[in-house]
Amino acid sequence: MTNGLRATARRFSFLLPFAFANLLAAGVVPAQEAPTSEGGVSLDVNVIAKQLDIARQQIQPSLGATVYDFGLQAIETQPQGDNQPLNRLLLQAPGVAQDSFGQLHVRNDHANLQFRINGVQLPEGINVFGQALQTRLADSVALITGSLPAQYGLRTTGVIDIQTKTGTLAPGGSATMYGGQQTTLQPSAEWGGTVGQIDYYATGEYLRNAEGIENPAPTFNAIYDNSYQPKGFAYVSGVIDPTSRLTAILGASRSQYQIPQVAGQSPMLGLTVNGTSDFPSAAINENQRQINNFSILAWQKRLEDIDFQIAGFSRYSRVYFSPGDPTGDILFNGIAQTAHRQNWASGVQGDGAWRALLDHTVRSGFYIQRERSPFNTTSNVLPTDQNGVQTTDQPLTIFDSGSKTGWIYSYYLQDEWKIIPPLTVNFGARYDQFAEFVSERQLSPRVNLVWQPSDETSFKVGYSRYFTPPPFELVPSPTLALFANTTALPPGSVTLDSTPKAERAHYFDAGASQIILPGLKADIDAYYKLASDLIDEGQFGAPIIFFPFNYQKGWVKGVEFSLSYELDNWSFYGNLAASQELAKNIISGQFNFSADDLALIANHAIHTDHDQTYTSSAGIKYKVPTTNTLFSADLTFASGLRTTQPGGPPNGAALPSYEQVNLSVVQPIDTGFLKGMEFRFDIINLLDQIYQIRSGTGLGVFAPQFGPRRTILAGLTQRF
Repeated sequence: MTNGLRATARRFSFLLPFAFANLLAAGVVPAQEAPTSEGGVSLDVNVIAKQLDIARQQIQPSLGATVYDFGLQAIETQPQGDNQPLNRLLLQAPGVAQDSFGQLHVRNDHANLQFRINGVQLPEGINVFGQALQTRLADSVALITGSLPAQYGLRTTGVIDIQTKTGTLAPGGSATMYGGQQTTLQPSAEWGGTVGQIDYYATGEYLRNAEGIENPAPTFNAIYDNSYQPKGFAYVSGVIDPTSRLTAILGASRSQYQIPQVAGQSPMLGLTVNGTSDFPSAAINENQRQINNFSILAWQKRLEDIDFQIAGFSRYSRVYFSPGDPTGDILFNGIAQTAHRQNWASGVQGDGAWRALLDHTVRSGFYIQRERSPFNTTSNVLPTDQNGVQTTDQPLTIFDSGSKTGWIYSYYLQDEWKIIPPLTVNFGARYDQFAEFVSERQLSPRVNLVWQPSDETSFKVGYSRYFTPPPFELVPSPTLALFANTTALPPGSVTLDSTPKAERAHYFDAGASQIILPGLKADIDAYYKLASDLIDEGQFGAPIIFFPFNYQKGWVKGVEFSLSYELDNWSFYGNLAASQELAKNIISGQFNFSADDLALIANHAIHTDHDQTYTSSAGIKYKVPTTNTLFSADLTFASGLRTTQPGGPPNGAALPSYEQVNLSVVQPIDTGFLKGMEFRFDIINLLDQIYQIRSGTGLGVFAPQFGPRRTILAGLTQRF
C-alpha cells in the first residue's frame, strides 16, 4: 500500500537488476551516454542521483527476508507525522513490542537491532533511552527481519534500513513549530536542493518536554522528568560522473534527562548515612546525559555489470549519570554511583553486486570495525562487617576505571540464482570474527528460496545461521573485589562474573503473500529460533545503562499476520503477532542475580523478561477529497511484558494487557505564500488508558514504568 504499511515490498528485489537493465535499454535511465560536464554540458544531477539510488538498492536486496516498509507518505500521515520518535513509528510493524526507555523488541528478542543509513551499517552506541536519529530525515524506513541474506550480520533480529531524504528527493524545505501538553516544545526545520553537481539536505530539531522517560507512577505529571533533546542531520552528495558519486552524511544528538521518581517511598535497607536514615524519594535528583554523533563518507560506482559502494564510518557515543545528592541513592540502593562511559567506533564497509549471467547475480562485501570503550565510575558505599552490618555512617568512595579496544571483521559471498522465472534461490555464507573481551568466530551459511507462481501470490522459506557478538560498548568491567564488605556487595552475594559470549543461533522462517482483491493484501510469516548462549540485557542499578548476559540455551517461536487495504481515499492496515521466548541457565554476569534465581534457572526454562505473547497494531486513514483534510488513527495492543510475583519464579507472570489509540487531523492551508502551510492536531492515548509497561520486578528490571497519559499536541508547518 502506498499510504500505509507495505509488507514484504522488497521480497522480489531479485527483479531489480533486470528492471534496471530495461530502464537503461529504454533510455529512461541514461547510462554512459548521459551528458557530462566535459565539453561545457552540465550533468543532470536529478536523473543521475535517482539512477544511482536504484543501483545502490540492488547491491543489498532483501530476497527471502520479511520486509515492512514505511514510505514518506506513510510516515507523514501517521499521528505526529515526522515529529514522532523513530521507535514509535516502528511499533506499527508486526511483532514489534515497546519497552521502557524507548527500547524495542522485534520478535521477542532483546535489542539486537542494526541501523543502516543508505546501505551503511552504523556501529552501536550506548543508547539507552531517546532516539539519536530524527524520523524527519527519512524518505523511507524499512524493518527487515526473518531469515536474512548473507549481507546482514552481527545484529540480526531486525535491520532498520533508512533511506534518507536528499536534495533531489525533497527539494525545498519547511519550518515547523510543534508542541502542547507535558510542556512539549519541538521546533524543527529542513532544507534541501541542488547546486551544480552538489545534492544537499539538512534538518534539525529541538525537543523539550516533561516526559523524557516513562513515568514510574500512573499520574499524569511525573516527578522530576524534564528532558532536552536537540538533534541535527546533514547529507551532501557530489556527482563525479554519470556512474559515480561521493556522499558525506553527518548526524549529532545531545540529550539531557532527569530520572523521574515516585513520591512517598521510604528506604527499606535499614541504613544510616551521615546520621540520616530517611530521605524523601521525590527529592532524589538523578540525571543522565547522552551524546551520539556519527559520520559517513561513501563512494558509489557503477561499471556496466558491476555496482559497488565503499564507505568509511565513525560513531562516538557517551553516557554520563549523576546521582545528585548521594545520600538518597545509598539509603535506597546501598550505593550512589557516578558513571561515565564512552565508545568510539570507526571502520570501513564495502558491498558489491556483479550480474555475472542473466540468471546469476553474485554479491560480496566486507566490514571492518575498531572501537574503544573507556569507562570510569565513582561509587559511594557504606562499609560493613562479615554479617553485612554497616560499621560506620560515613560513606567510602571507590574509584574504578579502565578501557578496552575491540575489533570486528566480516566477509560475505552469495549468489542469487533465478532457476526458472517463478523460482529464485539466494544462497551464500558470511564469516564473522571479533576480538574484544573474548575472541570468537563463525562461518554462517544462509539460504532463501522464493517462489512466485503469479503476480498475486508468493511463497518463501529460508534458513540462516546467526552469530551475534555481545554489545562491546555495554559489557561491564567492574572490579568486584573493590566492593567486598560494603553495602554494594553484602554477604552471600554472588561474586561469579563470567564474560558475556557471542550468541549462536539457527533461524528458520517461512511465509506467504497473497493479493486477495485489488488493493487488498494479506501476509503470513512463521519463524523458529534455536540459540546457544542467548544474549539478554538488564538494568542492574540506578544508572540507566544496560548490561548484557547469556543464557546457555534459548528458544523463540512465533507467527505474524498482516492485512492491508486501499480504496480511493481510504487506507487500512492491521497486524497481529504471537510469539514466545524461553531461556535456561545464566552463564555470564552472574553477580547481577541472586543465588536462588541462578539455581532455579539452571534447571528450568523461564520466560525472558521481554517475552510478550501477543502484539498487534492497526491504522486507518481517510482524506476528504474536497478539502484534502486527512484523518488518521492508529492502535497498538500488547498482552503485557513479564513480571515476577511474590514467591513465584522469575518472569513467571505477565502484566495486564493494554491498548493505546492515537488520533490525528492534518489540514493543508493554501495561503498563497510560498508552498502554503499545514496545520496538525494530534491526540496521544486518546482514551487516556492507564497501563504499565514495566512493574519494576523481573530479571534485570530495576524500576516501574507507565505508558503516556492522554496528551494533546498541535503544530503549524510552513513549506517553501
